[in-house]
Amino acid sequence: MSNWSLSLLTLPLASLIFSATSFAQSDYQAIGDSFKSQFHAQLKKNKVPGGAFVIVDNNKIIKMSAYGKRQQGASLNINTDTVFRLASVSKTFAGTLATMLVHEHKFEWNEPLRKYMPEFHLADAKTSEQVKLGHLIGQSTGLMPNSYDNILNANGKLEKIIPKFKKLTPMCAPGTCYSYQNIAFSFIQPVIEQQTGDSYANLVEKRIFEPLHMDTASIGMDSFMATDNRASPHIKTRSGFKRVKVKPNYYQVEPAAGVNASITDLSKWLMANLGNNPEVLSPSLLADVQTPGVRTSKELRRREWKAYLNDAHYGKGWRVYDFEGEKLIYHAGWVAGYVAEVAYSPRLKVGMAMLLNGESRVIAKLGASFWHSVIQQQAQIAMKKKTSIHAD
Repeated sequence: MSNWSLSLLTLPLASLIFSATSFAQSDYQAIGDSFKSQFHAQLKKNKVPGGAFVIVDNNKIIKMSAYGKRQQGASLNINTDTVFRLASVSKTFAGTLATMLVHEHKFEWNEPLRKYMPEFHLADAKTSEQVKLGHLIGQSTGLMPNSYDNILNANGKLEKIIPKFKKLTPMCAPGTCYSYQNIAFSFIQPVIEQQTGDSYANLVEKRIFEPLHMDTASIGMDSFMATDNRASPHIKTRSGFKRVKVKPNYYQVEPAAGVNASITDLSKWLMANLGNNPEVLSPSLLADVQTPGVRTSKELRRREWKAYLNDAHYGKGWRVYDFEGEKLIYHAGWVAGYVAEVAYSPRLKVGMAMLLNGESRVIAKLGASFWHSVIQQQAQIAMKKKTSIHAD
């Protein structure tokens, strides 16, 4: 008998079962292998400085890979622990934390924002009172999309921006139409901090990052810049990708765009959202964040995705897609020099995330193609099972 066989005999049964489960072949293994080739080829073709992706099947990683350089023209490679800015994928953490606190009766979705933020005013006093906490997280305030993001882009300070909301009249009654926001979305932060007596960043760390062992995840620019293994941002120019400085502007809105993380961290975030950490993300919480809210018909016109989307809504910090008949929970992010995408199928128990340190639409193309492959594969599996049952 070999030494390897002898060592197996000395292991406890639970360890053997764990090992078999952890390394079992997935129905989607071939898709994962193919996607790795596509990911590397497409980033190379589009001259993206670097990136990383992960595919998970329930509680297992079936493929994780990194490509390229942390900084274009430099020597350090991106690896699976390299930290990127998540941009608007940060909203998935904010929606989850806020939902946790609603389930714990710290506040209610139907409470008016002005109860916690009396300095918030719109042009009409009555409408000011109609903006509820659920409208912030559900992107249904009715305000003009991306209100005052232009000032944030110019690094205007948040305390100077908030009073400007009194000039605004909503496009529709709060709760009735979709209007994507970064600044207004982040008005949930003072609510959370008032009701818990803790900072938003500390709460995300304690309630999500630590229990899920997201060891390289953080919130804020200081934490990002203090991370040695971080990806530098690159913007697309006529002459190719150009490295730029990390900007502080969108770090002002932590719930909307403040999270930093590696692809290894996102594998853990995906597995938790697939139901594998019920002590952190309970089944009732997951059901809540996955519930479709306001319809987002604009999403149905996305260039790379429109061939596959039947319907689209916003949930609580997540988008909820009908992708070729399958429910897909999704969010993308884009902030100067970085793009990100994360999605999972609650029924199929498959998740995928990508992070790039160069602004490129290739991420959307790769994402849509991946999920189309998964749906096709699932249809083939279902057909084989049906044929097998009839044969028996």
